[in-house]
Amino acid sequence: MIRKLLAAAGTAMLWLLAPLASAQPQAASFDLVVRAPDPLKELLERNLELRRYREVSDLDDAEIARLIVLAEKDARELLATQGYFAPQVRITREAGTRPTLLVAVEPGTRARVTDADIQFEGDIAASTQADAIAQREGIRAEWGLRPGEPFTQTGWDRAKSDAVRQLLARRYPAGRISYSLADVDAATASARLGLRLDSGALFHLGAMQVTGLERYDPLLVPRLARLPVGTVYDQEKIVQAQLRLSGSGYFDSAFIFVDPDADPAAAPVQVTVREAPLQKVVLGLGFTTDGGPRASVEHTHNRLPVIGWRAVSKLQAEQKNPFAQTEWTAIPDEDGWRWAVAARGEKLDDDRLVTHSQRLRVGRFQNRDHIDRNVYVQYERATVQNPRGVALTPMDTGDGSAFSANYIWTGRYFDDLQLPSSGFGIGIELGGGVTLGGNGQPFQRTLVRWLGFRPLARGRLQLRAEAGAVFAQEGARVPATQLFRTGGDTTVRGYKYLDIGVPLSDGLVGPGRYLAVGSVEWQRPLRLRGQQTAFEQTLFVDAGSVADNPGDLRARVGVGTGVRWRSPVGPVEGAIAYGVHSKRFRLHFSAGFVF
Repeated sequence: MIRKLLAAAGTAMLWLLAPLASAQPQAASFDLVVRAPDPLKELLERNLELRRYREVSDLDDAEIARLIVLAEKDARELLATQGYFAPQVRITREAGTRPTLLVAVEPGTRARVTDADIQFEGDIAASTQADAIAQREGIRAEWGLRPGEPFTQTGWDRAKSDAVRQLLARRYPAGRISYSLADVDAATASARLGLRLDSGALFHLGAMQVTGLERYDPLLVPRLARLPVGTVYDQEKIVQAQLRLSGSGYFDSAFIFVDPDADPAAAPVQVTVREAPLQKVVLGLGFTTDGGPRASVEHTHNRLPVIGWRAVSKLQAEQKNPFAQTEWTAIPDEDGWRWAVAARGEKLDDDRLVTHSQRLRVGRFQNRDHIDRNVYVQYERATVQNPRGVALTPMDTGDGSAFSANYIWTGRYFDDLQLPSSGFGIGIELGGGVTLGGNGQPFQRTLVRWLGFRPLARGRLQLRAEAGAVFAQEGARVPATQLFRTGGDTTVRGYKYLDIGVPLSDGLVGPGRYLAVGSVEWQRPLRLRGQQTAFEQTLFVDAGSVADNPGDLRARVGVGTGVRWRSPVGPVEGAIAYGVHSKRFRLHFSAGFVF
């Protein structure tokens, strides 16, 4: 007994001495050599406890012998984490000026998973609802340690964590692991896994409890969050609600919490917000190859006196397209619709014609997770100046005014709204109205836009298409703001801004009633030392045409290449393109993703 106590005391002293010795640089007591297959060799070299005791300078032979016994057990435990449960471990001491401890390992056969039995209890086990069945099958289908795969402790832990995370993500925030077992048979190098997940009760959201709200309308938070009472718990919907609140402009931050210990029949939704300032001014400087340098000032008032609407007013100074605009919007109703009033005045100089336009719009809009809708009536007027003094008619230049009713529907189904790499978006604009002044004529306008991404083995394809038409009598003075022109950084590269339109006399280009645009672009990631970077190379072909008659549409083609930076706030791209029709090279810069 005394001998055992002395041995235990000696081992304890070694553990106490090791950190003290490591604080003082001294000669190592022994050398350590590991002979094992990679990557097991690296695992043992980094994690064997023997490494710590090399710095203890006064180890005697008995203490080293004791360390060898402990090290064998330590090595076996490390190898077991990688699925080797019957290794041959031999630790020998070789004499020399300084002793050498040689750890030789033959790992044997690695254990593999032969069965993974995943069971459920609680509501998810008994429920016949389609969502619960899909969740059960999804957890089983995405189990991370399948039969035939090597068993590792890390893989086992990760697979359990992923399963629990999938359980907690929807319907069951109080879910937990009620039972888990990894039954390893070292003789047959096999592992049978068992896991039972207890979902607990199905959670429904209760009343919203908001803190941090002082200056804004109390109805704002629930209408922006869109988490009505009775909604089944869904972590993704809660995250999206947080993003809507923090991105609304009314709040600098928002946090939503549903307590898993709350009443599952009506769990309170706790919302904590930090309000944004009532008013904000933003100054901006920028540059585009379409319009040149620009400066802007934007003022936001989040709650106008009396009516409580938000007002956003912007003034932009730019050589080609200066404008002033203001838009007033109400808070959303229970269905997410908002009233809006907007006014805009702008000047557009395309180096040929100068168009002054004014616009007044009244309507309602609704922004959802994937679909936006906008319904409005609009009065607009366009006054076109011809600096060259060429004889042109108002129908040529788009000089006129009109009143119209419009509907816009936009669907976005991208994997990422800032940096998409797959998915598609589609936009449809329908409008009809009557021209004003002279003999008023009815007209109808349709515009369809589509953008899609197709993943490839190396990079992806971006496909873009746009088609529009204005139907009216030949002599109708449809304003230029309802007609079409194209060309520039985000449409048909290789041509100047709005350079593609209806050819007029003396080299002038006017707006047209029909539009067709298409683009194919290959986006290929750039690599550095074999690692993918945030930069991509692009190769593209753009084509577009504008005419007053469908039979007169003639494609203007641009081809080129560029480099895109996938920045945290969206893509930033520089490109050089050659206009096949214009026979000129042009540089193009663009920033952000907008559809």
